[in-house]
Amino acid sequence: MACRTTSIRAQSPIRSQQAAFTLVEVLVASALAAVVMLILMSFSFFTNRSFASLTNYMDLDQRTQSALDKMSQQIRQVNSLTSFSSTNLVFQDFDGATLQYVYNSQQQTLTRTKNAKSETLLTGCDLLQFSVFQRSPSNATFQPFSTGSAASTKVIELTWNCYRKILGSSANNECMQSAKVVIRKK
Repeated sequence: MACRTTSIRAQSPIRSQQAAFTLVEVLVASALAAVVMLILMSFSFFTNRSFASLTNYMDLDQRTQSALDKMSQQIRQVNSLTSFSSTNLVFQDFDGATLQYVYNSQQQTLTRTKNAKSETLLTGCDLLQFSVFQRSPSNATFQPFSTGSAASTKVIELTWNCYRKILGSSANNECMQSAKVVIRKK
């Protein structure tokens, strides 16, 4: 004889013991997650911008220092200054050739030219000015006298302001306030 077994399941009429989130809990959790994501994205944006600014500034500083070093070395070795303006210097170099430094305010560049070879030393310069001085100091100070003659020039002063753009805006400035270079052969 076959025996039949029946099982009786206990079913609860109330389903309150099942785990679930209410609509209010989901909305609060979503809002908190959105705020945290916004904070993380803002932090990431400003960190990346700061890193780009620092990298940009280091490149700008390196290029301006390199240009100053190159110009100082070459100006010290020239025979004489043959002509000048506030944006243009023309020298007779140690080998008798013409050495010229020209600032183009439209292109914002400083260019070195020798033997018909041009080399751009600086870009992004919104100001560059050359000044020339005599050898002798003025009025018991160590500042040299300004001169209007290329023949009496012994000291060249270089002044410039260069910048770089980050995300479309001018963000970094590197000012070379004053670098005075003495022509040694005079």
